[in-house]
Amino acid sequence: MTNSTPCTPDDLFKKLDALGIETTTITHPAVYTVEESKEHCSDIPGAHTKNLFLRNKKGQMWLLVCLEDRKIDMKLLGKVLSAGKLSFGSADRLMEFLGITPGSVSPFTAINDKDNAVKVVLDSQMMKQSPINSHPLTNTMTTSIKPADLVQFLAAIDHPPEELDMDNLAQLAQDAT
Repeated sequence: MTNSTPCTPDDLFKKLDALGIETTTITHPAVYTVEESKEHCSDIPGAHTKNLFLRNKKGQMWLLVCLEDRKIDMKLLGKVLSAGKLSFGSADRLMEFLGITPGSVSPFTAINDKDNAVKVVLDSQMMKQSPINSHPLTNTMTTSIKPADLVQFLAAIDHPPEELDMDNLAQLAQDAT
């Protein structure tokens, strides 16, 4: 891991501006769960996200960005990603690789993964909605971005995302065996 200072929300916004990507951001009290986010952000139009920082026993890592109410079968997800058994990454690992603390995980955090150690996976059903709402490196703000712009941003920071049909996870897992 490169010992560089993690990006700030301002650094992120400058990068988005440099890419010509328009976003809208609101400030709100800190939120740590989907339920708390719903309390403060439910009036923001578009798809709201749940973000899972995952790892397997080999130390491979994934950032799954999906619809906030999505129920995830970790066993099936592990099969589909060819990852084996998945678990949640620790707070220390989250800081080391994505430069943030629990509660602030979002697709934007890939900007801090300078070594490309974390694979980004996006829920294909979420990608059909616009805008997509995620924390811009802090859980006291929510930024709205168009799906195509999110993909453009991730590609520009060397994290081209994989899209996954989360509605058909069971079928994909069966096909993977």
